[in-house]
Amino acid sequence: MTSLVNPSRRTLGTLSVGPLAYGCWRFVGMPVDVARTVLEAALDNGMNLIDTADVYGLDWGGTGFGQAEELLGEVLASDPSLRDRMVLATKGGIMPPLPYDSGGEYLEVAFERSLERLQTDTIDLYQIHRPDMFTHPAELAAILTSLRTTGKVKEVGVSNYTPAQTRALQAHLGFPLVSTQPQFSASHLAPLRDGTLDLAMELGLVPLAWSPLGGGKLATGETGEGAPRPELIDTLDRLAGREGVDRTAIALAFILAHPSTPIAIIGTQKPERIASSTQALTVNLDRNDVYDIIEASEGVPLP
Repeated sequence: MTSLVNPSRRTLGTLSVGPLAYGCWRFVGMPVDVARTVLEAALDNGMNLIDTADVYGLDWGGTGFGQAEELLGEVLASDPSLRDRMVLATKGGIMPPLPYDSGGEYLEVAFERSLERLQTDTIDLYQIHRPDMFTHPAELAAILTSLRTTGKVKEVGVSNYTPAQTRALQAHLGFPLVSTQPQFSASHLAPLRDGTLDLAMELGLVPLAWSPLGGGKLATGETGEGAPRPELIDTLDRLAGREGVDRTAIALAFILAHPSTPIAIIGTQKPERIASSTQALTVNLDRNDVYDIIEASEGVPLP
């Protein structure tokens, strides 16, 4: 069969990245040498897009705003060669308890503080973490343009934006956005239905799928309230048995099968799980398979 899964590298404007990325939401509360081992495992397995955010550190064992960036910065300071191996992405625009601020005055300061925490002078991909509905997109576009013009930012994207919000920002920019970062997994199919992935294909944005394993529940097969439907787990397991991989690989391959060429961002802290995630790149899924996953996830037959 002809597989829909696309294991090729993705292009974010001037940046070339692998189809799997490493996310630093849980990259907190560990010694620098342990964190370096985790980061090296991601890079060694082709996950050169390293995604973090200034707000990471307020959960998953962290104790404060900016902690994930600080730890990553300490790792990069301990071995500067790692910076050259990665495409470094971070996000700004959330400052509890506001909670959202994309105004030029706030965002400029937030960005500079991210640089300080990460101990770098350039961010390869800077994304607005969540839309601030009380900042005009022209104001946001002005600060993003300034950061890009000065060379502090190479490329710009958005995260958790609706298609309309993305269009509004793009209308005020003199350069193209390169990414959109939605929650997308076999158990969270909203981007398939709400126009997010359609707009990505229209504008040439690369979707960066966060929580592609449904917060880990697709990997664990967790049951109970908020868990994936048992039929979905059964379908993933059936395909995993056929392909000779684990359920995680099938769930990640489902993301990589969409024609908008998404990137799946994983967040495990275990180097062995980072390595095994690359099994997704070898999986064969055809249209029958991906639509079986959708039907099992939604619990209703296709129209």
